[in-house]
Amino acid sequence: MQRVWTIGYEGASVPAVIDALKEAGVEVLADVRALPLSRRPGFSKTALAGAAAEAGIAYRHFKPLGTPKEGREAARKGDLAALRQIYAGQLELPEALAAAAELRDLAAERPTALLCFCGNAAKCHRSLLRAAMLDDFEAVDLSPRL
Repeated sequence: MQRVWTIGYEGASVPAVIDALKEAGVEVLADVRALPLSRRPGFSKTALAGAAAEAGIAYRHFKPLGTPKEGREAARKGDLAALRQIYAGQLELPEALAAAAELRDLAAERPTALLCFCGNAAKCHRSLLRAAMLDDFEAVDLSPRL
């Protein structure tokens, strides 16, 4: 069975995230945030891509697989039912379907981890993405050291 990893950076440092990815043998970091920006130092797109590259990990941003604003708000409120409904609609968009197909091919070729903010994968869109588009992949949720 093929495998895909997931990781959230909530409360973690960039070195802790990179270490968790390296320990798991991840070769590609698939950023599945709609907005690859962060108030946490080092987690915005350019800085994170640079840190990943220094560690020998490729970085790819999959904007269409991110959660729309309403979905992020639902996630912050802990409204998982609303998050599921909103994100399911996102995944029906042609650009999301194309991005998911690209992500799927990438994950089949190289060890790939889905990244977003949420520390708890069960409450995060990356688990919904994996279940919807990579359901035949074994999921491994990484937890960076805090």
